[in-house]
Amino acid sequence: MPLQSSFEAYVSSANTRTAVTDVPDEASGRLPLTGLLALTAASAIATANESVPAGLLPQLAADFGVTEAWAGQLVTACALGAGLAAIPLSSAMRGWPRRRVLMFVLVGFSVCNAVTAVSSSFLLTLIARFIAGLATGLAWSLLATYARRMVTPAQQGRALAIAMMGIPLALSLGVPLSAFLGPQVGWRCIFAAIAIASFLLIVWSHRTLPHFAGRDDHQPLLFQRTLTRPGVRPVLIVLMTWILPHYILFTYIAPFLAARELAGRLDAMLLLFGIASLIGIAVVGVFVDRYLRVLVLLGLGTFAAVALTFGLCGNSVVAIGLGITAWGFCFGGQPTLLQTALADAAGDSADLAQAMLVTVFNLSYAGSGALGGVLLATAGIAAFPWVILGVLLVGLVVAWGAKTHGFVARRI
Repeated sequence: MPLQSSFEAYVSSANTRTAVTDVPDEASGRLPLTGLLALTAASAIATANESVPAGLLPQLAADFGVTEAWAGQLVTACALGAGLAAIPLSSAMRGWPRRRVLMFVLVGFSVCNAVTAVSSSFLLTLIARFIAGLATGLAWSLLATYARRMVTPAQQGRALAIAMMGIPLALSLGVPLSAFLGPQVGWRCIFAAIAIASFLLIVWSHRTLPHFAGRDDHQPLLFQRTLTRPGVRPVLIVLMTWILPHYILFTYIAPFLAARELAGRLDAMLLLFGIASLIGIAVVGVFVDRYLRVLVLLGLGTFAAVALTFGLCGNSVVAIGLGITAWGFCFGGQPTLLQTALADAAGDSADLAQAMLVTVFNLSYAGSGALGGVLLATAGIAAFPWVILGVLLVGLVVAWGAKTHGFVARRI
């Protein structure tokens, strides 16, 4: 209790500079870019927590004296923590002021990455990655609603697109850069840099983000009520049928390209994917508030066409390059589209709905690795495009049918 009281006193003193408000400035019509970019940085670090270790597996395995399969459990631990944490932690902290929750998350990022950077024990490092995952899960359940509350309803899609831009930035720039620098400077320096960046973001966020109040603790937070709201389940199903095939292909892109005699072009193909993702999120940010349904259907349909192309094109470099570009373009805007649709459908239960999204995302992420591994060991890489196509068609049917709730025909 004394610690909580002192923390609340600190927050109260800080509120003399930043007012507690739930109402954005409608008069200016300008996006609060400084604050939104702080959320962009937070989403980039959250993505890095989950994905950067995958690019450093050889160095991690060598230093800890374990196999790369065991080193890969550092990725699994973070994803598992994120999936387990989202709903219970977001529920427990529902009454906390939103900026205080974000400070809690960023402290977790900084401490866990600092421990990872200095740890000589594989078990301690595994625990640190799991706790980093807990913080990451809480971050994903917070960032979307935070960004939407900072702006007027007409600007919410663009604000969310800016906040979520950290995902493709981390995947297209941060992960390849860390994989390149790992052998040069050591993997410990990479995690130390993430820890320092998280600490600096604490200062930046405290100075620029509004101090929104939490939700009323006396109002019951009902999982079943949120899940049965019209539109929530279709959005979560579409999320699963989009993320599962995406990560099946992304995780096993190296053997997929090798089977088509394109192993030497892996870096170039991933660069195409990353650039296309950035363009995709920019386009979605402009149009999401007016054409959310159209963009979701186009995204799923285009990805399905890419899977069909991969199944039929053989070893064509041009076809595979164009397919990867289209795939990246679709994926770039996917977080903005689905988080916007879910927040709209959930209404005043948006925080819990976003926590559900994080759970479904991470379970789909974990399932993609398992399913892809089974496919690779049994049917072979040639089966990937057809399995991916089948899953995407299910998502397309669900999205098409959710025109009244979930993916509405017209946005207000």
